[in-house]
Amino acid sequence: MSVTLFMTTMVLYLAGTVFFLAYLLRRSEALSKVSLAVTGIGFVSHTAALATRMMAEGHVPLTSFYEAMSFFSWALVLVFLGVEIRHRMHVLGSFILPLAFLSLLSAAALPKEVPTLEPVLRTVWVHVTLSMLGTVGFAVAFVAGIMYLIQDGLLKSKRFNVLYAKLPPLDFLDKLNQQAIVTGFPLLTLGIIAGAISAEFARGSYLNWNPEQTWALATWLFYFVVLMGRLTVGWRAKRAAYLTIIGFAGVVLTFIGVVLKGHGPVT
Repeated sequence: MSVTLFMTTMVLYLAGTVFFLAYLLRRSEALSKVSLAVTGIGFVSHTAALATRMMAEGHVPLTSFYEAMSFFSWALVLVFLGVEIRHRMHVLGSFILPLAFLSLLSAAALPKEVPTLEPVLRTVWVHVTLSMLGTVGFAVAFVAGIMYLIQDGLLKSKRFNVLYAKLPPLDFLDKLNQQAIVTGFPLLTLGIIAGAISAEFARGSYLNWNPEQTWALATWLFYFVVLMGRLTVGWRAKRAAYLTIIGFAGVVLTFIGVVLKGHGPVT
């Protein structure tokens, strides 16, 4: 049942992505309503898929890379819908939903079997949940950075086209970029701490320098520098946009490397 719901969700997210990209380039506001409706139905289907898998497994479904990527996609759409309800910023879906779809597509390519976990690793889902939520924050910062650079380029070239009219003001995008980092960084920090505690119980060492831990620490260090630059040195606007784009690209590439190396449990 969960697999059927998962595939249904993927089709709906693909349709939503197509509609949102069309909305990005056309003046029709009807497209935004269709996009939101399809995305909302997809989110309900996705939620049902996660709930069904959890009931079938008897624990929170966040112990494999497949489940982690699915949760990341779900959380991305949840954040988008939250921002949409508060700010009515339809255009954000044109950037967020493609990411959510690609994440779900990558999850579909991973093994769906539930890994056998040692009893001490039954709570690893806490670490994965916090880490994925932190990564969602960085993904939103990445999207805000992309949108900022596009809008900045349109302003400088004086191309006041459909895209310019739909993108939010630069100040709003800069603020969204900072808020996303400020939210994501503490969540990743808590995720790393939870992961270290799980590793101590499982292997007698807080840090084993496995790919997942190395990825998490490198990500944490990079965004710590970015966050300190924003809050203390005053890094803003274009520099922050470039850094968050580079940072998230590094996260994606590192995660791909970890997944290609092995499909075992996320620990």
